[in-house]
Amino acid sequence: MTPKSAATLCQRVCIRTGLFIVISSVLLALWPALVQAAPPAKDRSEAKTPSPEQLLKMLKSGHPRLLIDRSGFEELGRRVKTDATLAGWDKRLRDDVKRILAAPLPRYEIPDGLRLLSTSRRVLGDTYTLALMFRLHGDRRCLERLWQEMETVAAFKDFNPKHFLDTAEMTHALAIAYDWLYDAWSEPQRAVIREAIVRHGLKPGLKVYDSRRGWPRSEHNWNQVCNGGMTLGALAIGDEERELSGRILQSALASIPLAMRSYAPDGAWGEGPGYWGYATTYNVVMLAALESALGSDFGLSKMEGFSQTGLFPLYMTGPTGRAFNFADSGDRVGRADCLFWLARRFDLPACSYFAASEGRPSASAMLWYDKPGKDPQAAGLPLDKHWRGVEVVTMRSRWNDPQAMFVGIQAGSNRVNHNQLDLGSLVLDALGQRWVVDLGTDDYNLPGYFGRQRYDYYRLRAEGHNTLVLNPGEKPDQDPGATAKILGFESKPDRAMTVADLTPAYAKQADEVRRGILLLRQGAVLVQDEVRAAGEVDFWWFVHTHAAVTLAEDGRTATLRQAGSTLTARLLGPDGARFEVRPAEPLPSSPQPPKQARNEKVRKLTVHLPATREVRLAVVFSTKESQPIPETVPLKPLAAW
Repeated sequence: MTPKSAATLCQRVCIRTGLFIVISSVLLALWPALVQAAPPAKDRSEAKTPSPEQLLKMLKSGHPRLLIDRSGFEELGRRVKTDATLAGWDKRLRDDVKRILAAPLPRYEIPDGLRLLSTSRRVLGDTYTLALMFRLHGDRRCLERLWQEMETVAAFKDFNPKHFLDTAEMTHALAIAYDWLYDAWSEPQRAVIREAIVRHGLKPGLKVYDSRRGWPRSEHNWNQVCNGGMTLGALAIGDEERELSGRILQSALASIPLAMRSYAPDGAWGEGPGYWGYATTYNVVMLAALESALGSDFGLSKMEGFSQTGLFPLYMTGPTGRAFNFADSGDRVGRADCLFWLARRFDLPACSYFAASEGRPSASAMLWYDKPGKDPQAAGLPLDKHWRGVEVVTMRSRWNDPQAMFVGIQAGSNRVNHNQLDLGSLVLDALGQRWVVDLGTDDYNLPGYFGRQRYDYYRLRAEGHNTLVLNPGEKPDQDPGATAKILGFESKPDRAMTVADLTPAYAKQADEVRRGILLLRQGAVLVQDEVRAAGEVDFWWFVHTHAAVTLAEDGRTATLRQAGSTLTARLLGPDGARFEVRPAEPLPSSPQPPKQARNEKVRKLTVHLPATREVRLAVVFSTKESQPIPETVPLKPLAAW
């Protein structure tokens, strides 16, 4: 090395060393702030899953150990005698026993060529009811009938693993029967149930886990339902089928966080409130069984958003008792006994109040029922909420009033499981009625319903929802890959408002599409849409309703009448806009599949503005026919709301 090159090298080293010292000093100075600002871990999915051997070492000996133990049943029996709510539920379940005893035994029936699910669910419900009534009252008719059902389904050729929800729910049923009544079964009876769990449940499940495809890799309800059923089966027979059960448990613990991440950040569920009930019930059953049988849920209940998910169905349910049924969800949350568990675990008294007021009592509700909850108002819940991630907003005028006004709007993603092209769609309750309705799902067995023909069906297209359609002949009429965002949300004592950016859903047709919703708590809702396009678009605005609709002579006011109540819709702008009333069916330019639901009892309030480049459409819904437009309605651009 020459003196010149040595000097150059020395110079470079000094420069780099100096930079290193400077950078290091800056990082050391900023380190406390950087650590404080670092986002918390969103889940425990990076934690190492225990080995099968470690998991089985944790397994409690003896039975029952799934969801409840012997002392738990004894305590529940004492509470049934002293708690009026539990006593009433117990009576209802004893009445259900009479119905079960009179019914024919389950049969291996797949009426649609795909699903055994109705049979699996029937057996699961019968199992919980019969097993609990035997534990509480010693009624041997329950034991005898349950054995007949177990013997029957154990003889099935399989539990239909090609539609694995069927297998998971049936395995769940056998696991509860085996565990809760272990001491009541003879050894030959135990062997029959245990072998069916292995042959029809866990072995097909392990095959799916080992494939590293399908529901173990999914982020929707199939993950929780299938993992939950497999977990209960493995925990029920873990001390007798150690290797198989250990592998199932390890696989389920590694898989379930993929779905539970979907609760982040606030606890909402992208498949809608109906599928929330299905997914979350199985999620809770799995966690509760892990805790009761292994003593730990391995941090799963601490995953982001899960502690608040019990509030989601409360906010999604309007004063009519009907849910905001976006996606393929129904307009009822359905039985959500898991709310009692969530209320107890996360101190959410409004959840137990809501659960007690919804649906029929069940065995699992009795297990988790603690004490009467508080209604949402007494619990101090805000009237309005923006559910981030899923991007749904609901607003209402009051809690605890069946006449209150309620409006919900969805932005979110068209890519979630069970999605429909419903970005921007809304529902509206007032005066004890649902005025703006979501038509819900269609027949799952329609050709291509979950495939290439999905967006040919009216109920799944944007034009079958309460949103905008630009150029309706195009297929699809919203971008199936679009994700929309809530841009603004505000809740005040006299009003609440939100603005959604729907541009991604209509990016092929327009440069900007936004929808704003303003709820005035004295009884009015403003829906304001803004569209800006480089070229002309065929603009359609739709609202579906069961109400009878009468239009004023000028077409600017629509009077909706239903069950003796009246709601008024008025066009505030633009000047050339007029209401029409159309049937709830595809426009002539849209796909016309021959087999799909006919919506004869539904009308569609419509505004059509052809050859439009830029429009601001504003419609106010009012609960009083003669009520003037409130001066507080911000008839100004959404950007200024």
